[in-house]
Amino acid sequence: MATNILNFIRKTALALLLSLLFFSACQRGILADSGFTYKKYEPSPEDKAISRTEYLDKLYGFWLGQCIANWTGLITEMDKIGGEGKDGRGAGFYSRENWGGPDEPNIWGSNNLSDTIGFYFEGEGGVWGADDDTDIEYLYQHLLYTNKTTLLTGEQIAAGWLKHIKAEEENYLWVSNQQAFDLMREGLVPPATGHPENNPHYEMIDAQLTTEIFGLFAPARPDVALEMARLPIQTTARENAQWIAEFYVIMHALASSVDKGLPIKEQVLWMADEARQHLPGDSYSAKMYDFVKSKHQSGATWEEARDALHEKYQVRQEDGYEWATKDTVCNGCFAAGINFGASIISLLYGEGEIKETIKIGALAGWDSDNPTATWGGLLGFMLGKEGVEEAFGRKFADKFNIHRTRVGFPNGGINTFHEMAKKGVFVVDRVVQEEMGGGVDFKEGVWYVPANEQGRTGQ
Repeated sequence: MATNILNFIRKTALALLLSLLFFSACQRGILADSGFTYKKYEPSPEDKAISRTEYLDKLYGFWLGQCIANWTGLITEMDKIGGEGKDGRGAGFYSRENWGGPDEPNIWGSNNLSDTIGFYFEGEGGVWGADDDTDIEYLYQHLLYTNKTTLLTGEQIAAGWLKHIKAEEENYLWVSNQQAFDLMREGLVPPATGHPENNPHYEMIDAQLTTEIFGLFAPARPDVALEMARLPIQTTARENAQWIAEFYVIMHALASSVDKGLPIKEQVLWMADEARQHLPGDSYSAKMYDFVKSKHQSGATWEEARDALHEKYQVRQEDGYEWATKDTVCNGCFAAGINFGASIISLLYGEGEIKETIKIGALAGWDSDNPTATWGGLLGFMLGKEGVEEAFGRKFADKFNIHRTRVGFPNGGINTFHEMAKKGVFVVDRVVQEEMGGGVDFKEGVWYVPANEQGRTGQ
């Protein structure tokens, strides 16, 4: 009996001490998660110290840059697919000269957002709307945080999708995402929802635009990022679509370990070349990357590289790339491969400059809002909030409406980039401690990230 009472007193005292420490941290203006137990950590000399304060700003820049790029890319989405869509639309391509000119109808015969091709801005006081390039990432961050986990289960993913995605009316899902959602409604859970036997769209673009954020949840540790992202990616993708999505995840994780002393162009190229090593050498995704890089190094213009990409893969269907034939609806316009090739064109030719990268991505063709959103988010993260504002020479809206495309979130779906970034920091806290075996140092305002693969030693 006495032993039980003593244990109870000890546990109560420990809980009180942790509460006091958390309260003290809040009083001192320190960003701390009340739902997480921070453990004392003694850093190793080999650990990488990453500023949590700067990371908060960088995550803000990620969401802001992604929204600017997403909505800019939507203007030209499916205007040019290198072939003919419905009623003969979609043939040909845009070039640099089309920037600032008329936006032509997309393959469905409509103009998106604007009659003019240019940047889309949501000014101060406005609200950015969610789109399929941002909403599933928002959902995954929400699920990681509310489930207090670093590794989502198939059941948690399915429950989240079914709760927050509309079933009947417009739900802003495409091809593989829609198929996976339909399968979830029938009772299947990931990874079965992305298996080729169940999902014929397993090599479409969907996973590329829903999982990049996992790289940011594991700063400087692509190995951990890939482990976290594997099931979310396999929710909708396999083979080349999976490898391409993993390529993006790796790049986002590497953004925290790149040599900041290098020019931004070299930083981006290093990250991309590192991620390229993950692509199987005999895959068409690897060969597309190498082809685009060779065009960039040859001095070809981005338009010439894009036209050559189209000729090689959509017309001649080399390296086993057959989606232009398999997809009779729009020449494989939603396929992971051709959009990956277009994204690498915008990345390499944009040379790390966010405005130029978005501009090229919007003009390159196909599903143009997806590559723009990916690189706008990554470069926005690297620049941070003020860096994005400086690049565009203006201020932007800081609010985000997840309920434009999804349902069931607090506050009527209205959130701010600051709160979204803060929740992202809390997710990283758990990842650093539980997945990396590292720690959080409030005094120094940093995460200590072990360089070696310690696994889940922090639990």
